[in-house]
Amino acid sequence: MRTAIFGDIHANLEALEAVLEDAASQHVTDYVCLGDVVGYNADPAACLNLIRDMGCPTVKGNHDMDASEDYSLDSMNPVAATAMKWTREQLDEDQRLWLKRLRMVRQVGDYTIVHSTLDQPVHWNYVTNRFDAMSNFSYQFTQLCFHGHTHVPRVYIKSDKVREVPAESVEIEANAKYFINVGSVGQPRDGDPRACYAIYDHDSNLIVFRRISYDMETTQKKILEAGLPEMLAERLEEGR
Repeated sequence: MRTAIFGDIHANLEALEAVLEDAASQHVTDYVCLGDVVGYNADPAACLNLIRDMGCPTVKGNHDMDASEDYSLDSMNPVAATAMKWTREQLDEDQRLWLKRLRMVRQVGDYTIVHSTLDQPVHWNYVTNRFDAMSNFSYQFTQLCFHGHTHVPRVYIKSDKVREVPAESVEIEANAKYFINVGSVGQPRDGDPRACYAIYDHDSNLIVFRRISYDMETTQKKILEAGLPEMLAERLEEGR
């Protein structure tokens, strides 16, 4: 069994399609989505429909929640607020209801998925170092937990202490817990503009991160044609 685990798509259809194509070439049998299907980029409805039609386990991200509600966006930074207002206008009631009904946390087989953290998932806290990860492990009751939200792939391991290891290839050891950020499909922020996701090989207890090039020019063109902020197109090629 091989599972593709991905998230932070952010309405980037070209990146999502490239990831799914790559996953198929890697003989993936299952798919899991860690949320933020929408937001920022120009294909929220298409990305939502694709994930919904796949029927894969999916958890709610903060942009998914923002898109499904009608509350004020005044607390957001202007760029994010502009993009979210536009995103809401692109989705029909059925699509927004699907986002609204997504759960915050799910257990899938023998592992857990969440968009942000297990300790306070609705507060959308960011885990950027091993000290942030420590509080999450107190609420993690499975050996593995996959998450997103920061758009930066990271691997935290708890054995005798909590440590961070490179997000490349990780062999799961029996006496440790793992809190794994699989990076972002649609808006990477670690300086590498390629789409990022991970494959979990259940039989070999191995997790491998993959970086995939996609048709970024088309994504950028769609952003500009939709009238979204120009910086959303620019940041894609900078991976920030």
